[in-house]
Amino acid sequence: MATNLSLPLMGCGTWAWGNRLLWGYEPSMDAELQAVFNLCVENGVTLFDTGDSYGTGKLNGRSETLLGQFAQEYQGPNADNICIATKLAPYPWRLTRQSMVSAGEASAQRLGRLDLVQMHWSTANYAPWQEWSLLDGLADLYDRGLVKGVGLSNYGPKRLERIYQKFSDRGVPIATLQVQYSLLSTYPVTTLGLKEVCDRLGIQLIAYSPLALGLLTGKYSENGPFPPGIRGFLFRNILPKIQPLLDCLRAIASDRNKTMSQVAINWCICKGMIPIPGAKSVEQAQQNLGALGWSLDAGEVLQLDQVAANSNKTMVQNIFQTT
Repeated sequence: MATNLSLPLMGCGTWAWGNRLLWGYEPSMDAELQAVFNLCVENGVTLFDTGDSYGTGKLNGRSETLLGQFAQEYQGPNADNICIATKLAPYPWRLTRQSMVSAGEASAQRLGRLDLVQMHWSTANYAPWQEWSLLDGLADLYDRGLVKGVGLSNYGPKRLERIYQKFSDRGVPIATLQVQYSLLSTYPVTTLGLKEVCDRLGIQLIAYSPLALGLLTGKYSENGPFPPGIRGFLFRNILPKIQPLLDCLRAIASDRNKTMSQVAINWCICKGMIPIPGAKSVEQAQQNLGALGWSLDAGEVLQLDQVAANSNKTMVQNIFQTT
């Protein structure tokens, strides 16, 4: 079953657009974020991924609101190819299929349009009885023509197969599956064999956190300084144990005249994924764009694979990831 979605080689994640707690967002950043949006679209990065839970406290939904504003005001090249994707959170108070439809309608209102709607995570690990009603609501959004495509996030192959069958019976195609994926987080794809299942079912994999929250950028050393808050705690714990991987990235980046970030993102593309690195500044967006227009060779990919597999530390796995 085909969808009407047109997806690029790389997208842009917008978790930081409204999140103060982890990413230090302030409304004064909005003009720069709009410039990031414009630069991405101009250069063919037309997939933007957000979530109705993005933004903290009074800023809840801020990411969707900003993205909607930027998309409506954009007048440059590739405007027709823009794909706006959001993820609806299965909050404990969302219990019925109508609650999911209402959530999708609210997101569409903030965004001005909604091309791809995704279930943010599965409740199978803690409240399996809640999930099927919400998935029905997700499919209802497609049936009613409110979205062009439906996707999932943080699902493993066993759960995916069950949902794929249920949606197929309704004539609703699953377009995408989004998972945490980087050189420091290959678990769902390699250990669970997710790529083979998605290829068989015609589902495109999207890689979120392809730079492992910034660990793979080369910006931080094991001696600090570290970013504030939760990220700083993670970095102190992980950085000292991944130096061989960072050294390998650095060497390939030097040979290629690229940055470590660009090599790490390109590696994801070589694996058949659509990476969605975030960008809070024009400089970061330009960095990400440098991952396009070239490709690592098979030997470089293998070298990175081997060093990553032998790494003493991996990224903390999303607790909602199912098998």
